[in-house]
This record gives sequence, structure tokens and C-alpha cells, in this order.
Amino acid sequence: MGATRTKPWGYRHGTRNKFSKKYKCKGMPGVSRYLPVFKRGDYVDIVVDASIQKGMPYGFYHGRTGVVFTVNRNAIGVEVTKVVGNRQLRKRLHVRLEHLRKSRCNEAFLKRVKENDQKKRDAKLQGEKINCKRVPEGPKPMKIVEANEDDVEVLAPLPFIENYF
Repeated sequence: MGATRTKPWGYRHGTRNKFSKKYKCKGMPGVSRYLPVFKRGDYVDIVVDASIQKGMPYGFYHGRTGVVFTVNRNAIGVEVTKVVGNRQLRKRLHVRLEHLRKSRCNEAFLKRVKENDQKKRDAKLQGEKINCKRVPEGPKPMKIVEANEDDVEVLAPLPFIENYF
């Protein structure tokens, strides 16, 4: 009959924009991409670098955050959650470090832990207990609005007048 039909649903199908590099950022990555040290338990963002095809994760994981569970010679094991139907699966990927960035998702938490530890140390020296729990803001305090009688303008609808006979 003629030409054979192929299935155009490969590993990178539909990723023309997702995996493309930004303007003036094309080409191979610089040295600084290889310098960060990844350890077990670190939070990492998976951001695919299209110029390196080896160790590239599947397109679904682009932009996801995971936790490092192992560090190997050529790749880093990342554990990511994926919602499938009505459950969350823990997926374990091996991704090359060119496609990973250290995540800033828990920076605020770590900063708060440091501050709380310092507060606890200071309180211990003074011999008092301190509560480091975060408390929701709660409702705003009440206010009473007073106005002069001349400033008050009553808005009422105008009486209906029939204009035709």
C-alpha cells in the first residue's frame, strides 16, 4: 500500500517549548552547573537542559521538586511524588546533575528553625520558657466610626413619575 505508519509518541514528543532553551542561553552549560554538591535528603528542582540528552528525565518531571535519595558517579537518584488516579506514588528517578538545581523551597523553614534555636538558647540562659509556635493573625480590633450629621447623606431612590398619558 505504501509508507509505513509510525507512532510519533517518543520520549520527547510534545516538548518543543518545554525543553527549548531561552534566548541567549543556548549551547552547553557552564562550569558552575557542575559545582553544587548534592547530598541525600536535599531538595532539588528538576529542570531539563535540552543541550544534554544523557540522563534526561521524562517530560512529566520537568519543573517538579524531589528529594535526593542516592548519589552515584554519573547520576543522582531523586524521589518525586506523582498523582496517579486517586493515589500518590513515590517515583524514583536517576537524573544527571545537569538537569538538577538546588531547590529553595525549604529556605524559609530552615531560617525559622535557626532563629527559633537561637531564641531557645537565649531563653535558657535567662531561665525562662519560650513558645516558638506560629500563631495565626486573628481578627482585626474593632473600630467605631463617628460622623457629623451634616456629613451623612441618605441615598434613596427617586419617586417614580409616569411621563406619558
